[in-house]
Amino acid sequence: MALDEELASLMIATQAGDAAAYRALLKTCLPVVAGFARSQGVRGDAVDDVVQDTLMTLHAARASYDPARPFLPWLRAITQRRAIDRMRRIARRPHEVFDPLAYEGEIDPLPAPGAGLEMRERGAALARAVAALPDGQRQAVEHLGLRELSLEETAALTGRTKGALKVNLHRALKALRASLTLGGER
Repeated sequence: MALDEELASLMIATQAGDAAAYRALLKTCLPVVAGFARSQGVRGDAVDDVVQDTLMTLHAARASYDPARPFLPWLRAITQRRAIDRMRRIARRPHEVFDPLAYEGEIDPLPAPGAGLEMRERGAALARAVAALPDGQRQAVEHLGLRELSLEETAALTGRTKGALKVNLHRALKALRASLTLGGER
């Protein structure tokens, strides 16, 4: 409690206008505030910034200190608030991290070699499967699925009812699923 009492007496003298006591208060507070900041998780150069912000706040709020209360908890509260403010500012700022291993492990956004060939093969298989469908089912898939026409537009083009188109599309999708899966099973 000796440190708290020493700082409290220096603060009381500071409030009375003693400039030497104020300089001694700030000098004595430096390591204490730095320790408080580190205990809040502040690291590196940010500790110095928190110390400076805390001392500036102490200067601005020195008249609000109540001499009947302990000094260190008051100083700790100020330091905690300045540390939180500083960490928020740091967290909002974008920062780049150089990590060669992370770069090496990054997924390549480009398609894999041969992906175009696979896409063409799948497209050709789908085209063959659609061509093999009965006319009503094939037309439903072509107009509703591939050209993305509405039921009304497809009904007008094909002369079929909306209900018949829905049934044809359902049966076509079931047939396509069976013909395009491995071994026709599923």
